[in-house]
Amino acid sequence: MLTLEAPLDEILELTFTLPSGPVMILAAARQRNAFRYGFEFIDTDSVHEIIRRTCRDLAVSQFLPVQRREP
Repeated sequence: MLTLEAPLDEILELTFTLPSGPVMILAAARQRNAFRYGFEFIDTDSVHEIIRRTCRDLAVSQFLPVQRREP
């Protein structure tokens, strides 16, 4: 979600924080529904790899069994 309006196809600089740290990436706004946007990342392969790795790690961590403590 964005708090400002971005025209479709405009290239934006997106900055957000992943578990591994902050990331800055260029992206084109491709879809919009009110203040919800769909972006196409257009930055370097290294940033794409960081995002891919983070998505994979987060998906794996959701399926790991929760460790329970015995009272």
